[in-house]
Amino acid sequence: PCFRRFLASKEQFHAYLRAGGQPGGQVGSRGEEEEEEEVKEKKEDVGSCQSEPPAKRLRLEDLGQDGESQEDAGAEKEPAERKRARGQNKNRPCMKPNHYEQSRLCPSVSQGCAEKCYFGPRCRFLHDIGEYMAAKPADLGRSCVLFKTFGKCIYGVTCRFAQAHLGDGYQNIVNTDLAKQWEGKSLVRNNLSKDLQHQLRKRKFSFKKADEYLRALAKPHGDGGKGGKATGRSKEEQEVSNCTTPQEGLGDSPECPVLPEQGEDPKTDALQSPGLTGGEEVSSIKTVGPVTDEDIIKLRSCEKKKLEIQGKLYLAPLTTCGNLPFRRICKRFGADVTCGEMAVCTNLLQGQSSEWALLKRHHTEDIFGVQLEGAFPDTMTKCAELLNQTIEVDFVDINVGCPIDLVYKKGGGCALMTRSNKFEQIVRGMNSVLDVPLTVKIRTGVQEKINVAHKIIPKIREWGASMVTLHGRSREQRYTRGADWDYIAECAKIASPMPLFGNGDILSYEDANRAMQMGVSGIMIARQVPVGALIKPWLFTEIKEQRHWDISSSERFDILKDFTNYGLEHWGSDTQGVEKTRKFLLEWLSFLCRYIPVGLLEHLPQKINERPPYYMGRDYLETLMASQNVDDWIKISELLLGPVPTSFTFLPKHKANSYR
Repeated sequence: PCFRRFLASKEQFHAYLRAGGQPGGQVGSRGEEEEEEEVKEKKEDVGSCQSEPPAKRLRLEDLGQDGESQEDAGAEKEPAERKRARGQNKNRPCMKPNHYEQSRLCPSVSQGCAEKCYFGPRCRFLHDIGEYMAAKPADLGRSCVLFKTFGKCIYGVTCRFAQAHLGDGYQNIVNTDLAKQWEGKSLVRNNLSKDLQHQLRKRKFSFKKADEYLRALAKPHGDGGKGGKATGRSKEEQEVSNCTTPQEGLGDSPECPVLPEQGEDPKTDALQSPGLTGGEEVSSIKTVGPVTDEDIIKLRSCEKKKLEIQGKLYLAPLTTCGNLPFRRICKRFGADVTCGEMAVCTNLLQGQSSEWALLKRHHTEDIFGVQLEGAFPDTMTKCAELLNQTIEVDFVDINVGCPIDLVYKKGGGCALMTRSNKFEQIVRGMNSVLDVPLTVKIRTGVQEKINVAHKIIPKIREWGASMVTLHGRSREQRYTRGADWDYIAECAKIASPMPLFGNGDILSYEDANRAMQMGVSGIMIARQVPVGALIKPWLFTEIKEQRHWDISSSERFDILKDFTNYGLEHWGSDTQGVEKTRKFLLEWLSFLCRYIPVGLLEHLPQKINERPPYYMGRDYLETLMASQNVDDWIKISELLLGPVPTSFTFLPKHKANSYR
């Protein structure tokens, strides 16, 4: 797709990068033996970073009669050089804090309250600041983004940019004028409090509405069958649903009262929720405002807050890469709706901090939802009630599109499309306990040539969902081949009047325009191969301004700089936070390298499934950003976050994202 004058061979490409962009780095400027020696040395230096995970053990049934694996037998038919690495690097190395920081300072010391250390003499962290500073690695820069933005860095001496805010005697300097401007403001919401985590771990959280719904499921119904085979609606829900048809429940009827969308706080304080007390106690906190009877009388479908996002650009939940700093980048470029990464409902119910971190919402995310994954109505309904009482969201999405085996084999993700009874119970149950709209994300089906979405969508509408997002591929296709937009258009007509968002193969404003002409209510920009939002987050700007943006390498580097600053704000500016930011930056770079600059393309626009060839950019940085080699991604991260630790290793999430 590139102009011929920019195309290069693999050898020319890497020789240019090794020479640091100097003209002498072209092939032929040095002898072949010298180049081979340098490559060999480089491979030895970074061998730990490049090593593949160990081969999987073969099961007995996978072996043929002669003891040879079936996989190896099939591989003989295909030339070795044509075999591509596929799937996930499931056994990739995991960098833990003690791998890159042997001596860690106790958090109580860095926060200035050493006498309040919870572990006392049993604490395994350092309490001597002098000893810690003697072993601490050199600072990465002279400017701390936390101190510069908020007037105070909570990481104190452990900050890797500490020279910007350390005074005599390692005292942490505070800019009081700037700090006062942020005092009392909540920048990131939906945090997991220790009190709530304790209640979840001790199973003291009250799931009143969910338990009532589940009891109704267990009761035998009039047809003599068990509750699990029926619709699973409680008597109260049946009475409420009689007041309106499924189409009226979508909120389209003018006589239905509509709650204000933006003017009011979408959720009262979590501490004021009756479910947080863990029993039948009444909260002693006095509330201000009108007394409502929502805890006694259930809201009708037409009284729920509506999800008015028709025609808006929706950034889909992206596992690993769709983190809060990345969503901030996309919001800056024009994304209207954002959604947290897929969260597993059972982990949320157990109070796992790592899973609750996926629900965090930045204050700039004005329309924000969370996505849940689960396979059973009890856990999904309880999780929905838990989130309804404790966090601030505008909608909750059910993931019925995840194709990975780990989720599918447990009955979640795409498997729910084949388990209609459980699927119905989950949607009805979650809808009965939520005060915000419920949405569902599905695929065309499980098998490649057997589409079933058109049969399921009318049922989803009847069960009470407010919106459906359809990814135009089946589970077997995963993220390969083209999305079937003709089928998406057919399903959009069937779904009406329920909104249906289309998803698949959006990489330019022309793609977005063609998608909107199919009759969908909006488009979701998500995880295609290559990935629309991950390969070019400025895609939202291109769609809104209806133009191709020939973005320069320096502008792209500034985007990466902003991401690292947002990452240091979110994950911390100490060593652990820096390395976590680096990890997510490298995962993102594994997608960014697939972008081909507009100025180099022979034909516009770049196609979604085109693998970029080797090409020489218009400057060294543009060429470096085009590299699909892990070492070059690490080099870019070092330009932003300083040198990597001595024991640093990284493998991308997917084998196809890099080569050795």
